[in-house]
Amino acid sequence: MIEITSWLRIEDDEIVEKAARASGPGGQHVNKTSTAIELRFDVRNSPTLPEDVKTRLEALAGSRLTQDGVLVLFAQGSRSQEMNRQEARDRLVELLRRATEKPKPRRPTKPTYSSKLKRLETKGKRAGVKALRGRPKGDD
Repeated sequence: MIEITSWLRIEDDEIVEKAARASGPGGQHVNKTSTAIELRFDVRNSPTLPEDVKTRLEALAGSRLTQDGVLVLFAQGSRSQEMNRQEARDRLVELLRRATEKPKPRRPTKPTYSSKLKRLETKGKRAGVKALRGRPKGDD
């Protein structure tokens, strides 16, 4: 069981971990061992996540979320499979923690009286500058 917050925990059976071969440099070691970890978590069908958390998590996941609503995290930073497994789980926990935070509601504000006056004054000055750019009006 993985504890996300004091009120949210996900069971180990909701997470699917597969070992895969890591890409990049590493010589012969990288060719014969499967140290990278691919972690999959089904967001849409998770019984433990509330609906609002699922919605925010889908928005946060971005391209890491498949069409079916499965979150895929790939960890290959370490040469140790266990360290990669822990890194993938830590990233999942961090994503879930960010998804549990409710966004602060925006309160619409109105411009102040002085800011309105300043805007109109600036517009007047700018209009004056542009008016001087035209052809001179001569009495021919």
